[in-house]
Amino acid sequence: MTVPAKVFLHWLDDVAGSTSHAAVCRAAGIKRSTLAQQLVRGRVTMATVAAVSRSLQLPVVESISTFDQYRGLAAGIVQPTDAELLSQISDMDLLQGILNRSSAADNGTEPALAELSPMPHRASVRTWLDAVDPSDLRKQVARDAGIAPQNLSAQITANRLTPELAIRSAQLAGVGLTNGLVATGFLTPTEAGWAPASRTAALRKTSNSALVSLAAERLEALSRTLRRVEQDAAAAETIWENLG
Repeated sequence: MTVPAKVFLHWLDDVAGSTSHAAVCRAAGIKRSTLAQQLVRGRVTMATVAAVSRSLQLPVVESISTFDQYRGLAAGIVQPTDAELLSQISDMDLLQGILNRSSAADNGTEPALAELSPMPHRASVRTWLDAVDPSDLRKQVARDAGIAPQNLSAQITANRLTPELAIRSAQLAGVGLTNGLVATGFLTPTEAGWAPASRTAALRKTSNSALVSLAAERLEALSRTLRRVEQDAAAAETIWENLG
C-alpha cells in the first residue's frame, strides 16, 4: 500500500508547509533514514502517511483518501456489523462475559460489564475474516490479488494482512472499507469511524446461546492452533535428537 514519492511530497508540502523532513519524522515517530529510503525508491508507504497524519492531528482516512488509488476509502466508511464487532473482542473477554452472565444469573443480579481489551487481539484478522466471509472470501482475495492461497494463509496465521488485502477483502465482502484496517491494527476504531463503545453494545445485546456458540468456535480454533504448535515443536525436537 504505497503512493508515488512525488505525490507524497506534494501532499506533505500542503499539510506540513515548510516543516523540515527531520522535524516531520521526529513528530511522527519515523526514522529519518526510513523516509529517505522510501523517497529514494520512489514509493512511500501508507503507514508513513498515517503516522504523519497523526502527528499533525489530521484525519488519517481522509489523508489517505487524497491519493488517487485510495480516493474512495473515506466514502467507503460504514459502521461494522455486530458480527464484525464481536470478532474484535478477544477470546478472554468473551469467556469473561459468559462468566459474568452466569454469575449474575445465579445471584439474580445484572451482569457486570467488564472493560474490553484493546484492539487488535491475537487472532483479530482471522476472526474478522470469519465474520465477513461469504464462504470463499479467502480464495477470492488470493485470486484477485494474484497471490498464492498459502501465502495469504500465512499472513492470516501470523495475524497480519497488508492494507491492500484488508481493503480488498472488505470490498469483496461488502462491508465498510476501513473495517479490515481496524482488525489489522493499521487504524484505530475511532479513525475508522466506528461508534464509541460499539463493541460493548454488540456484546450486550448478544444472546447467551449465541455468545456461548461463538466462544466455542474460538476455543476450537485455538485448539487447532495449539495442536499445530505442539506438532511443530515435537517435529523440531525429533530432528535435533536425530542430529545427535
